[in-house]
Order: sequence, then C-alpha cells, then structure tokens
Amino acid sequence: MKDQLEARLAELRSEYDAGLGVMADLQKKEEDLRTTLMRISGAIQVLEEILAAEAPPAETGEAAGPRLVAS
Repeated sequence: MKDQLEARLAELRSEYDAGLGVMADLQKKEEDLRTTLMRISGAIQVLEEILAAEAPPAETGEAAGPRLVAS
C-alpha cells in the first residue's frame, strides 16, 4: 500500500511540475502577444493620424484617436 501511495505521489508531483512549465510557457506567449498587439496598435494609430492629416476636411468625419487593442 505504501509503495502505491509513494508512486502516486511521485506521479502527481511530476504532473504538477509539467503543468507549471506549461503555464510559464503560456504566460510568456501571452506577454509576447500583448507586446505585438501594442506595436500593431501603435502603427495603426500613426497611420490613421497621417491619413487624417493628409485628408481634405470633408473626409475627416470619423474621430481619430488611439485604438488600444490590448490592455
């Protein structure tokens, strides 16, 4: 009985450690994706501002402003 409990404990510890590794990977991917989305958001804002500055006054019906994708 004790051997079975120790084997199960070792198994659970191994699964727990593997889960922690997966969670760390996902958190890193989330951070990278958030950074990428912020860069894209910044590029969108810059392009919108350039286009708004070059457009004749009649075409500027939509309010320009920052469009933040990620928080």
